[in-house]
Amino acid sequence: MKPFLKWAGNKYKIVERIKALLPPGERLVEPFVGSGALFLNTDYPCYLLTDANADLINLYQHLQAEGEAFINYCRTLFKPENNHKDRYYALRDEFNSTNDLRRKSAIFLYMNKHGYNGLCRYNMQGGFNVPFGRYKRPYFPTAEMHHFAQKAQHATFQHSSFVATMAACQPGDVVYCDPPYVPLSDTANFTSYSANGFGWAEQQELARQAAKLARRGIPVIISNHDTDEVRQVYAAAAIETFEVRRYISCNGDKRDKAAELLALFS
Repeated sequence: MKPFLKWAGNKYKIVERIKALLPPGERLVEPFVGSGALFLNTDYPCYLLTDANADLINLYQHLQAEGEAFINYCRTLFKPENNHKDRYYALRDEFNSTNDLRRKSAIFLYMNKHGYNGLCRYNMQGGFNVPFGRYKRPYFPTAEMHHFAQKAQHATFQHSSFVATMAACQPGDVVYCDPPYVPLSDTANFTSYSANGFGWAEQQELARQAAKLARRGIPVIISNHDTDEVRQVYAAAAIETFEVRRYISCNGDKRDKAAELLALFS
């Protein structure tokens, strides 16, 4: 099943490759859950799914708790009069100012489908700042949301740092980490994915936490770009490399392949 959100770095296309490396366990832990592609396509008894993006987790928690009622509420924003630049920016302003988390979650989904390229981006003040996307008929993911809500009954969603999430891991857990990738160039930088950013120091800390868990018998898999710097920081792991096609792009002709890797700490 595909995720119901558009998401930079969505792992849907390589789920089977990741699953081939995942050992069995009692719980799958994802400190960077993102769109939840791996969660949706695995069959662990339970899940701990966390992310540094509070808006993402709020959306998942509302869908988990309300199911059909929340899906119907979100659908009310997907009407022709809202597929207009002025209305998009009015709703974006409301999103950035409201304290109503249910409303905020519904607008987050609306912006994911109506905003430029499905990006999730924030300014330095933490305000969502993705521009209008100009789609003819934005898709409302009814079936995907129903599937997610059903699967979510076996999951716990938390707004948390990766360090705190990994510190909570126990024997029997299996951990998959999909952090914001190390950029391949100065302009291809997605570290504004969350308001707090994610730089090289965080990449190094993630590798340290993974090695620490592996010493406790808790396996960790991390995805990232295949660069010399990444290989160096993952020196303690077994590495599998492959190429994937980028799918977040405004120009389909420029969706080039990029070298990626999976690092298994065990």
